Amino acid sequence: MFASTTLAIRYAIFALIATAANILSQDFVVRIYHGPLDIIASVAVGTGVGLVIKYVLDKRYIFGFRARSVGHDTQVFFLYTLMGLLTTVIFWGVELGFEYIFETREMRYLGGIIGLAIGYLMKYRLDRRYVFRPDAG
Repeated sequence: MFASTTLAIRYAIFALIATAANILSQDFVVRIYHGPLDIIASVAVGTGVGLVIKYVLDKRYIFGFRARSVGHDTQVFFLYTLMGLLTTVIFWGVELGFEYIFETREMRYLGGIIGLAIGYLMKYRLDRRYVFRPDAG
């Protein structure tokens, strides 16, 4: 199998893992919290959980990146998060759009899955170019 195919499969599996963690975290939040902005809170928590999981998997298994120090790792994580802002806007927009249109938890989650898939496709390119550059390690 070509290295690029193996990389794509690995990236897709990690995206599925992060997506599952995101959606499960969201579901957990809406089950335990029923206050104002419950959906926004759940999406924010899910985003944070998915971000950390995806960062750990991407840096090690996709980009083979090793930070020089904790400070360097913190800088790279900050840049990784910054690159994720655009993709997060897309993800949140699709998920909350589905919530607005369909008004069901299941359709909101479907929107989240679709939004995450679009975002992860974009995020790989951003991360490869700006975050995990060969000269960054």
